[in-house]
Amino acid sequence: MSMPRLYLLDAYALIFRAYFAFARNPRVNSKGVDTSAVYGFMLALLDVLEKEKPSHIAVVFDIGGSQVREELFPAYKANRDETPEGIKVAVPYIHQLLEAMKIPALGVPGFEADDVIGTLAHKAESAGYEVYMMTPDKDFGQLVTEKVKILKPGRGGDPAEVLGVQEVCDRWGIQRVDQVIDMLGLMGDAVDNIPGIPSVGEKTAAKLLAEYDTMEGILAHAEEIKGKLGEKIREFADQGRLSKVLARILTDVPIDLDERDLLREDPDTDKLKTLLDELEFRSLQRRLLPSAPAAPNASASAAPGASGTPSSAAAPSTDGQMDLFGTALPALESLPGSDAMSTDHTYTLLDNVVAVQFFARKLAEQPAFCFDTETTSLDTLEAELVGIAFSYEAHTAYFVALPADRSEAMALLEPLRGPLENPSIEKVGHNLKYDYQVLLNYGIRVQGPLVDTMLMHYLVEPDQRHGMDDLAQKLLGYTPIPITSLIGPKGKNQKTMRDADPAAVAEYAGEDADITWRLRNTLQPLVEDTGVQSIYQTMEAPLISVLSDMEMAGVKVDSAGLAAFSEELGQDLTRLEAEVFELAGQTFNLGSPKQLGDVLFDGLQIGRGKVKKTKTGQYATGEEVLEGYVKEHPIVEKLLEWRQVGKLKSTYVDALPKLIHPKTGRIHTTFNQAVAATGRLSSTNPNLQNIPIRTERGRRVRNLFVARDSDHILLSADYSQIELRVIASMSQDPAMLEAFRSGEDIHAATAAKVFGVPLSEVSREQRSHAKTVNFGIIYGVSAFGLSNQTTLSRSEAKEVIDSYFATYPGIKKYIDDQVASARSKGYVETLLGRRRYLRDIDSRNQAVRGHSERNAINAPIQGTAADIVKLAMIKVHARMQKEGFQSPMILQVHDELVFDVQRSELDALKALVVEEMENAYPLAVPLVADTGVGATWLEAH
Repeated sequence: MSMPRLYLLDAYALIFRAYFAFARNPRVNSKGVDTSAVYGFMLALLDVLEKEKPSHIAVVFDIGGSQVREELFPAYKANRDETPEGIKVAVPYIHQLLEAMKIPALGVPGFEADDVIGTLAHKAESAGYEVYMMTPDKDFGQLVTEKVKILKPGRGGDPAEVLGVQEVCDRWGIQRVDQVIDMLGLMGDAVDNIPGIPSVGEKTAAKLLAEYDTMEGILAHAEEIKGKLGEKIREFADQGRLSKVLARILTDVPIDLDERDLLREDPDTDKLKTLLDELEFRSLQRRLLPSAPAAPNASASAAPGASGTPSSAAAPSTDGQMDLFGTALPALESLPGSDAMSTDHTYTLLDNVVAVQFFARKLAEQPAFCFDTETTSLDTLEAELVGIAFSYEAHTAYFVALPADRSEAMALLEPLRGPLENPSIEKVGHNLKYDYQVLLNYGIRVQGPLVDTMLMHYLVEPDQRHGMDDLAQKLLGYTPIPITSLIGPKGKNQKTMRDADPAAVAEYAGEDADITWRLRNTLQPLVEDTGVQSIYQTMEAPLISVLSDMEMAGVKVDSAGLAAFSEELGQDLTRLEAEVFELAGQTFNLGSPKQLGDVLFDGLQIGRGKVKKTKTGQYATGEEVLEGYVKEHPIVEKLLEWRQVGKLKSTYVDALPKLIHPKTGRIHTTFNQAVAATGRLSSTNPNLQNIPIRTERGRRVRNLFVARDSDHILLSADYSQIELRVIASMSQDPAMLEAFRSGEDIHAATAAKVFGVPLSEVSREQRSHAKTVNFGIIYGVSAFGLSNQTTLSRSEAKEVIDSYFATYPGIKKYIDDQVASARSKGYVETLLGRRRYLRDIDSRNQAVRGHSERNAINAPIQGTAADIVKLAMIKVHARMQKEGFQSPMILQVHDELVFDVQRSELDALKALVVEEMENAYPLAVPLVADTGVGATWLEAH
């Protein structure tokens, strides 16, 4: 039986396209009404109805824009011109025509049509539908799967084009459709005023993604990207992250529909004829009115009964979860061993001391239990507990509701302290680090083996999403209650859990605990079968408490110094602006690309007429373009400096004070365990990896991270060349092993061997080339790439690489063996057993295959280095606790650990840190940790 099809039309995209298609020769009826947009839209709609004969269809409209995106970025779509009058006139007619044709017209206030379409497509695909999104908007490529495709309208009478996974990847020059969001985050979207990262165009973005896989991967390696591009990426990293968030199409918009709401029905012919007469669409009357039978029923008919969110009041059939359209779904098969989850359940609300005491005694008897906190804030330092849900049996949960008064809440919490702090009882949760910190603020330190289903899935499928809702749908075939049903969409009017109905909170929280308990039981055999049980137990689980303590400790910044630096940068901007105006001979808006282009290329005649323009006909004024004219006129260098100073000021110097927590006076960054597929930690608010260090002004930012008071000093401990030591150990190359074991300068030793000169005669340039090769080999550097990064010609670069492999044949063998092993197994592993799956290692697409081959080479190296850093953190933290140190570990950046040390503990702690870091894991060459001490992070590093 063929799959049912759902067609979703992007209303405004099609309306605008139709309007401008008739811009030169608009259609105007005898009453003077411009009917161009209506007519063009109807042609597109009829094309679908006549050729595809859909059983299910909907036209999706924007209603009030995106509240979420506008909250995040007030300038979102702020650049758009006023809607043309012809479109304003058209929309009401289109609504009336759709109503007469009995074709559903949908929209959700506060969400864009893109998000509604994304949600419907996601739900419909899960229900067994094939989905076609009719839109000219290329951004929809991020939603495309094997069952969800774009139906791109044709031009000039050409037929519509179906864009599947391969077509989207070819269009963008990427390996996977999920990289569309990364592309948009990097290059921005002028139509929606999404800024992206300056100097990163489509080709550059595709090239970066081919090497680093995701935006997060690019930003994690930003220090390694050379030249102005690297500087821009580091400076505009936060803007890139924001742009990626803005560009992501939502797939979880709250929509209350079922399949029948999307069925195509018989039209109201009388009403339709009246409208077509008024619009004077005679040709369309001949196509629409002779006979307009309803389309045949879908091959998967709607099941009776309510659909959507599960509840104890109304449960659909237990032989399958009921999806958005009321269709019974089979168990999802993304991973083995998943079963559909029944909605029959018993969730009990506990709101008095006697009931909680009785429950706590029962909880203490369990060998393991799941818990999930409900709070008033995502900020763990501000969050007030609204309640805690517990589960230790499928379909059963208990919710302990806590009052706002803290002393009353503590009275209810006290009976639960024993089970929560019992080290012999296993604790299960999803994103346990958050719950751990919330309870720590209430004086409860959760102990026992920690089982975090988010981290378990991260180890099993590192490249996939790990959210609880995603896993519930994927592994349990179950759609959880959306939080927006309790507190509303994000924005100024969003409530907190404290404001929500207590019974609804108990149902929501109980479901979370119940689902997480079931996910643990589903994921546990997968963790064991994929061989990552050991790395979970010895590394990821113990790291939860380590990172929690680091986040709670926070780091102090010199707010007065930041304010002074901000004022200084403001003066620099004013001075640079004046110098630019003097060189230009006029004043203008430096932030306006149009005005800037006119001044540079028309007024000053830079480029002598051979100047690049954008698609809209404006002069291109991006960083890459302007750098090509630095030698032509001094104004260009001044302008670039003005931009760099402005970005440093806005992204770091002015942003950091806003992150200072009012309760502690420190910044509390968030360390993310389940983001980077290689196993590396990342951080947000702020992103510590991207704090600039390459320019003098940039280094001054790091200089404003300081010890908490005069009795403390910062200690930095940094692994020396850890990735090269890892590749030496993994490759077992004799020459590289000997260089490290004898304590030689590895880059100078490499240069001496590659260039055939004595070690004492290695020049600075030769060492620099060797360093580039040493690190570039990890990322599969080619002669072309090496040539671009050095002063070597391409032929010279090839000779250097050939000589390198002749010098270190073990590394060449390692590379070949890793690729072969990846082809054989479908994955590669770190020395400690962390896996990276490479599903495209045998792809027929050379670019896609090459990307996987590079990952096969570098993922084990990066991942092993990340694993060693994590082991060191755990061992250092454990010894610090055991020996009673009061100095907290506060930061982890790349291969570096930073401590806020009591001066009286400095010598002892420094010795402890070096000992544990250098003995964290037994490589074939020594691990070396370099330390530094200072009042500021820059001094210590």
